[in-house]
Amino acid sequence: MMNWFSLTVICLFLYGIQRFLYKVSAERNCNTAWTTLSFMGTVAFLSTILWLTSEETARNLSWLLILSLINSLTFFIDTIVTIEALRYLPTNVVYPLTRLSAVLVVIFSLLYFHDHLNACQATGVIMAIGVILTLTRFTDQERQENRNFRKGLLLIGLAVLTGAVAAVSSKFAALYTNQMAFIALTYTLSMMFSLGLRKPFEKEGASPRYGEALLIGFFIGLVNFGAFFALLQAMVRGPLSIIIPVVGMNFVVANILAAVFYREKLTWVKAAGIIMTVISLALMKMGQS
Repeated sequence: MMNWFSLTVICLFLYGIQRFLYKVSAERNCNTAWTTLSFMGTVAFLSTILWLTSEETARNLSWLLILSLINSLTFFIDTIVTIEALRYLPTNVVYPLTRLSAVLVVIFSLLYFHDHLNACQATGVIMAIGVILTLTRFTDQERQENRNFRKGLLLIGLAVLTGAVAAVSSKFAALYTNQMAFIALTYTLSMMFSLGLRKPFEKEGASPRYGEALLIGFFIGLVNFGAFFALLQAMVRGPLSIIIPVVGMNFVVANILAAVFYREKLTWVKAAGIIMTVISLALMKMGQS
């Protein structure tokens, strides 16, 4: 059976690909609501089929319902505001800032779950947060050129808060409920939220080719399903204070893909962030052994 750290690293790469697909959706001016609806629907369908065909029953039903509702609402808001923030700010600003939710999660995990980190692990976590801060660079000139700077930051602030709540609720669900049932119910509820908010998020000038939005959403759903299931498996066995900072560095993968496919500048700062990511992962891996 794969250990929790390997599952966490898989999550890092899968979520990085997912965030790059968010960028693809924004660049192609796809309708945000339709992309999100397809994404949520894909995960809901896959997890429901797997849950119904398994022999496991839904345990702690009240916990399952409450945690699924909390997670679906916060995750849906996080997804929407992240995609919307990409309309106003570049990838290298949006993704690092939204991952600052890891700081809130680490503090909560240390206080509530009493996670104990050795020197290597603690250094790796600090470096992971350092990666986030290092890659969050927005010059005064860029602020002046970007009229929507404040609007973008407001959306990012909301994403940070909801992202932290979603991560903590996922930890509780991994420990106390049936994981596949939790995924199925969470994304079914999220899909309902997508349907309810479809009209407000239909942007003027967005692509009328809904098929493209649905297709991108489908691929996001496939990637997210694998990532979320692996994340829950890791949360059962490993400390949240390490898992979330590691997974939170997924924007490095998204930035690399954006540089390759959209020719976004891979500056020395971003290169340093990539190197710090590798060192951080190595330190936490060493601390595990």
